[in-house]
Amino acid sequence: MDAYYKPANLERIPELIGLAPKAADSFLKFENDVYQASNVVPLKTKELIAVAVAHVTGCPYCIDNHVRKYRKLGGTREEIVEAVLVAASTRAGAVLSHATHALIAYERSGGLPENAPSPVESEASTAQTGGEPECLC
Repeated sequence: MDAYYKPANLERIPELIGLAPKAADSFLKFENDVYQASNVVPLKTKELIAVAVAHVTGCPYCIDNHVRKYRKLGGTREEIVEAVLVAASTRAGAVLSHATHALIAYERSGGLPENAPSPVESEASTAQTGGEPECLC
């Protein structure tokens, strides 16, 4: 079976640009502004962020592209792995934090089951933030 994501597929990007030139031009200008025109965050850091985000979005093309660029800027494998783990931890924490909405939706659709504990604010999570709940991501 052929690989689903073939590097040769990227050769069709000019075709995509041709099908929506105005939108493509806007996107390419935006991308250039983010990576080149703004220098508050160093380019090496931007590429490391891009590597981590590419793993969250699951884009193998972006992973390949940004890892290559990051390595050329002096980035290390250890930095990449740590950044990817930070992204994974943040994503997992966000999933867990969003689970509060599932509890609320469940309760709104028919209340709590018999013998279920009442929703209570966790003292552990609020003690760390001076009384405000803390996001898990």
